[in-house]
Amino acid sequence: MIHSLFMINQSGDVFLEKHWKSVISRSIVDYFFDVQNKVESPVDIPPVIATPHHYLISIYRCNLHLVCVCMTEVPPLFVVEFLHRVVETFEDYFGECSESAIKENYVVVYELLDEMLDNGYPLATEANILKEMIKPPNILRTVVNTVTGKSNVSDVLPTGQLSNIPWRRAGVKYTNNEAYFDVIEEVDAIIDKQGGTVSAEIHGYIDCAVKLTGMPDLTMSFVNPRLFDDVSFHPCVRYKRWESDRILSFVPPDGNFRLCSYHIGSGSVVAIPVYIRQNISWQGGTVGKLDMTVGPKQTMGRTIEQVKVEIPMPKSVLNCTLIASQGKYSFDPVSKILVWDVGKIDQTKLPNIRGTVNLASGSSPAATNPTINVKFAISQLAVSGLKVNRLDMYGEKYKPFKGVKYITKAGRFQVRM
Repeated sequence: MIHSLFMINQSGDVFLEKHWKSVISRSIVDYFFDVQNKVESPVDIPPVIATPHHYLISIYRCNLHLVCVCMTEVPPLFVVEFLHRVVETFEDYFGECSESAIKENYVVVYELLDEMLDNGYPLATEANILKEMIKPPNILRTVVNTVTGKSNVSDVLPTGQLSNIPWRRAGVKYTNNEAYFDVIEEVDAIIDKQGGTVSAEIHGYIDCAVKLTGMPDLTMSFVNPRLFDDVSFHPCVRYKRWESDRILSFVPPDGNFRLCSYHIGSGSVVAIPVYIRQNISWQGGTVGKLDMTVGPKQTMGRTIEQVKVEIPMPKSVLNCTLIASQGKYSFDPVSKILVWDVGKIDQTKLPNIRGTVNLASGSSPAATNPTINVKFAISQLAVSGLKVNRLDMYGEKYKPFKGVKYITKAGRFQVRM
């Protein structure tokens, strides 16, 4: 299935390679570099590259390229999903998936890759199972291993590997049984100059932190499950139950995991909670003017936080001289991107930025105003209107649970026994 894995940094250097079968020369990556040189952005590299004798399947995450080499035809999404699991595992173990973090933990990285793939086929990809076999690195364990010559690999096979539920270890016990569910939604929308919505899509996730004793069996139903256009599930979800009843039925892994991710298409009505009043004028000559205000529109009493405005300016712009009533701004003269980090919006005093834009002499800016990109976050608000109807928990020591208590974050609810 998968023969080799190469990890490439932004400079184009292969800083890690792992082979599960025969060793493949690093020169195979030259085919990847040839395609990389022909595209403008790393995200434009096709995920599958066919060579005379191999297939290169890659992803781009955390400013790194992960390139898998396959000798025969394989389902591409199968390999892509495995690569994403590798990145998520590194983030879980080391806090981040970066070149420096991987180099600092080379031994643990190779141990993880050996357990995640067996002779080219995925074996153990669940975080809680991996942590039973390979202990996460810490200072004390590193010192002990250095002195004694031992490794982080356990001598005992995880109990979950021997059961029909490989994502959950057996014998889990907690003094306080509780489970947290976070419904997180990201809106990707295009707004015209008049404030009308041209298109809008929602990408959502349900992240869980489950700390329950034994082998609990949970069911979750929604008030409006027909909102989902496309859903992908964690392997613990019983898909047939979802197809027939639109109910999530699952035995959860122990600890943190992503239960499902979903997509809501542009056919649904999405109310964008922010608006922008802007005036960008090019007066000719070498000076232009910019005046922009950001404000809340439909937030249902919620506060808009982490607001950031990005404006890709025309190439003729040299620099910007602006005054921001809130937050701070920066202009990169190389990429020509103006970034205004607003922060939290106070409805009593709306953030404003204004000033002049200096142009190169003898140049004329684009005829149309530049596109404005706005990023923001709102707690305790699901833009799609998705609501959990009921959460039931079954097991040897559990009674059916009918209440849902929302706390802190957007769509987050907590279950306590």
